[in-house]
Amino acid sequence: MVQIGYTMMTEQAGPRALVEDVVAAERAGFDFSVTSDHYFPWLASQGHAPYAWSVLGAAAQATDRIPLMTYVTCPTVRYHPAVIAQKAATMQLLSQGRFRLGLGSGESLNEHVVGAGWPSPRIRIEMLEEAVEIIRALFAGGNVNHQGAHFDVANARLWDLPDELPPIGVAVSGELSCSLAGRLADLVIATEPKPELLDSFDRHGGRGKPRVGQLPVCYDTDRDAAIARAHDQFRWSVGGWPVNSELPGPSGFAGATEYVTPQDVAQTIPCGDDVDLFVEAVRPYAEAGFTEIALIQVGGDQQLPFIAWAEKELLPALREL
Repeated sequence: MVQIGYTMMTEQAGPRALVEDVVAAERAGFDFSVTSDHYFPWLASQGHAPYAWSVLGAAAQATDRIPLMTYVTCPTVRYHPAVIAQKAATMQLLSQGRFRLGLGSGESLNEHVVGAGWPSPRIRIEMLEEAVEIIRALFAGGNVNHQGAHFDVANARLWDLPDELPPIGVAVSGELSCSLAGRLADLVIATEPKPELLDSFDRHGGRGKPRVGQLPVCYDTDRDAAIARAHDQFRWSVGGWPVNSELPGPSGFAGATEYVTPQDVAQTIPCGDDVDLFVEAVRPYAEAGFTEIALIQVGGDQQLPFIAWAEKELLPALREL
């Protein structure tokens, strides 16, 4: 059975609301949760970007059952991989074994803030691979010294390590990232239901490992209101990942989506309260081979109505997939 997850979307809600919403999602029966990790929202209309790791720590204390996961964090520019390893180990302890570390090669939108420049896609993959190796070394215990092509680590050690280490997931979008994920990750992450990504992941060593997808949805009893909200806050998602990863700020995303219409968005994001429409949007992920699918409800102030509807109608329908 495909597991259905809930997304704490840090770009569209403040930290207290995010924690309250994931508590409600746990109560409603969602199987797992994921959390974005941004310094900027994609669009100014989303209006938020709290520090995801503080939110995760609070969520670990406020919930009892639901698994937690970064979806995803970039361990190469804004954060050093040695610091990511420490944060992930601490989260695993706080959550009592419910944390998974989702990693990706990042977006200029968030990573530009430290003024280190934005590398080419191939260099970003090289940096991500080296970062995963450093995190694995620190998870293994003992002192770590590393001098690599992109990172140095001097006499680092994690003093608080959980007995069960957090699994590491890697986000993929092409052959290079699939190769990295297949070799080094415990699970794969993707935001598009492309079977070829999972096939490539399998060829490089990922066969049998979990595969986690994500899908934006926009529930509202007024379909027109749902479409308008999805267009206002999530039209950036109709652009391809190669473009989105390069844009430096919300104004860039606003400019790039100037001619995206509400109808364009409604073709890619299920809007309204027709359960069948939502199920059909999830189906390609299940058919592609994803074992877990995290839903993003668009609109920070629309989480509780969505969660209540999902508990009564959507989740039971999706369990039949």
